[in-house]
Amino acid sequence: MLIFFDMEFTGLHQQTELISIGLVTDWDERYYAEVSPIPRAVKEVDQEWLKTNVHPHLKLQKSTGELKEKRVTTFAGDVRGLRRSLRKWLSQFEDVTMVSDCLAYDWVLFNTLFEDALPPNINYIPLDICTYFHLAGVDPDVKREEFAESKNSTLKHNALWDALVIQKCFKKLSRMMPPIPQA
Repeated sequence: MLIFFDMEFTGLHQQTELISIGLVTDWDERYYAEVSPIPRAVKEVDQEWLKTNVHPHLKLQKSTGELKEKRVTTFAGDVRGLRRSLRKWLSQFEDVTMVSDCLAYDWVLFNTLFEDALPPNINYIPLDICTYFHLAGVDPDVKREEFAESKNSTLKHNALWDALVIQKCFKKLSRMMPPIPQA
């Protein structure tokens, strides 16, 4: 099964820290978490970008702990608590392949959440839609919300919204390409 995910973090540098994560399954089960308190960005330029683009979309900062609503499990708290909550949520699924936008930072941060090793049900080989864009002959710099035909682009840089956009892009790209042979 596929789980689409996105992460917001403090910047494109080695000391980056997780701010939020959103995950969506094939059938729309959702998980959204925010690290609380919000980590401080290492570089000044990142702080301004985060204040403008990410912080306005954080919704859980006033609460801590886990909450399950209609098909959405949420968590706000420290990274250790997030790790436990995410591990528990992921444990309900078998044979998971993770799918993100551009994996360079998201996949590294995802792996570091679990310290020693990924949960056994998570495939160590993820997929990314940038590669799918290339294979489908679509410019990988295309605006994701427009390509996915998602209307509410004001939520861009909310990790759960972005995961939903990644899911829609992946599904649309999958319809555009011939099937990839299985090994």
